Formats: sequence, structure tokens, C-alpha cells
Amino acid sequence: MANFLFWLFTLAAALLIPACMLYLGRRFQTRPPRNINMGYGYRSHRSMQSQEAWDFAQVYSGRFWVRVGRPVLAVSLVWMLLLFDRDIGTVGTSAVVLMGIQMLPFLAVIPATERVLRRKFG
Repeated sequence: MANFLFWLFTLAAALLIPACMLYLGRRFQTRPPRNINMGYGYRSHRSMQSQEAWDFAQVYSGRFWVRVGRPVLAVSLVWMLLLFDRDIGTVGTSAVVLMGIQMLPFLAVIPATERVLRRKFG
């Protein structure tokens, strides 16, 4: 029973990053933060130079996260299903590795958006 409960907990934890990518990505695409000083959204020096750059960065980063979040969610589900009914040590170690791998596309939005902002806004 403890193995199942731990697997369930790690499943929920492993799905947090792709869920955030999909939720925030859709939110930034449809309702991006209007003001630059709102405190959330894609915030970098280049994106906060003008309102046009801010709006573009929000929509682009949201689109990026939705596009990348779907495969990350699928891989995470398959990965965790393969760990079903394993011992706690194996599930825990594998889940940490999975979350480390999930962070790569989660953070890849930064160089991708900055490259496009540099090309479009100089």
C-alpha cells in the first residue's frame, strides 16, 4: 500500500511541470498580462522595453509552452506508468530524473523567446 501511495504522490508531482506549461501557456496566449509591471508573465529586459514587445513575448512564450508541454505530458505519463508497482527507491530516483528532464523544455522558452525578440525588435 505504501508503494502505491508513494507512486501516486510522485505521479502528481511529475505532472505539475507539464500542467503548469499547458495552463500558463494557454493563459498567456488568450489573456496575457496587460501591464508590464503586473509581476507575472514572461519577464526579461528585452520583453519589457515596449508594450508591443511585451505582448509579443507573452503570446510567443505561451505558444511555445503549449507546443512543448503536450509531448512532455505524454512522456511523463508513460514514464510514470512504467514505474507502477516498483519499490519506493526506484520510483523516487526515476521521478527525480524525470523532473530534471522536464525542466529542460520548461526553461528552453527563455533562449527561444529572446532569440525571436532580438530578431523582431532589435
